[in-house]
Amino acid sequence: MPRVSRTLAFLFRSAVAGLALAFVLVWLLPEVGPALRARFGLQRGAAAASVAHSAAGPLSYAEAVERAAPSVVSVYVSKVVTERPILVPNPTLQRFTGITLGPLRQRLQRAQGSGVIVDADGYILTNHHVIAGADEVQTVLTDGRVTRARIVGTDSDTDIAVLKIDGTNLPALSLEEGEPLNVGDVVLAIGNPLGYQGLGQSVTQGIISGLSRDNLRLSTFQDFIQTDAAINSGSSGGALVDARGRLIGINTAVVDRRTAEGIGFAIPISTAKEVFDQILDHGVVIRGWLGAEYGDAPVLPGELPAAAARGVALTQVYAGGPADQAGLQAGDVLLQFDGRDIVDQVDLRNREAALEPGSKVSVAGLRAGVPFQTEMVLTQRTPRRT
Repeated sequence: MPRVSRTLAFLFRSAVAGLALAFVLVWLLPEVGPALRARFGLQRGAAAASVAHSAAGPLSYAEAVERAAPSVVSVYVSKVVTERPILVPNPTLQRFTGITLGPLRQRLQRAQGSGVIVDADGYILTNHHVIAGADEVQTVLTDGRVTRARIVGTDSDTDIAVLKIDGTNLPALSLEEGEPLNVGDVVLAIGNPLGYQGLGQSVTQGIISGLSRDNLRLSTFQDFIQTDAAINSGSSGGALVDARGRLIGINTAVVDRRTAEGIGFAIPISTAKEVFDQILDHGVVIRGWLGAEYGDAPVLPGELPAAAARGVALTQVYAGGPADQAGLQAGDVLLQFDGRDIVDQVDLRNREAALEPGSKVSVAGLRAGVPFQTEMVLTQRTPRRT
């Protein structure tokens, strides 16, 4: 019996000592209690709901907006356009043409978009289509400052343009890539929709709906981020940021809302950075070019589409270009470029652009079903006209 009493006394003293130690730890380190309860699943009520929501995502993206929004500017463009107006119909001319045209005249046209400051010394990224043909470009910062912008360079093939404004220590977003993007990631689109109507800077929220979209015919080189965050007129050139406010893309286009809702596209920051660096270094983007237009090779009778998703068919060969000098003709099917099979037109376009002008490459393919092989020297790509 005395032995049992001593055992009970020992257990009692151990329990008291444990409680005393726990009290001291909680008093000295108040964060230990919630952490232990969460670790062993002892949360209740509002605390449990808070932990669950914390795992799902924040209640607010205000911090992300606060970080990114000051770097997004409004871009206002003025250009002089020449046009021939339609006048009141002349009976004689109306008889033969159905319309009456007046003399040429000029008028001032205004356009508006958005841009993103990506360097504290005043370099701004926007869309090529926002400033194409501009005679004057002005930007308005979020603090109300208005300043004239100089066009440093543009690249219509990716729809990227670089502007420069005077200033130092401006709020800039980094062009460095962060964590890999995933479909389902929360994103925010920041821009100035309907700018001339005075709505002002706005933020829309959505997710990444798709990655590497490359069959949209929006630009020559395509690798778009698809999102359902609303990108409205005037928001082109604005920022697509992640839930932490880090720049991941430059907003560029939406699908016609008469046919679809919630389908917008942004140029990935990797593409934007490459164009930005080349424009600053060279004034233009340096790309190899074979001097021809092409599309995916057609499906032959009795051939499965999957089997035909290989090679390209030339649709136009430019006189004097590398393809022309190598003897290629419209209708030729190219199957190999520089010793490797051609998957499709996107594959070939990216591979020829990755080579420097002056590079010598071999091409192989079919002409009227007869195999051929030749060599060509790539030249500098001529930007597409808009």
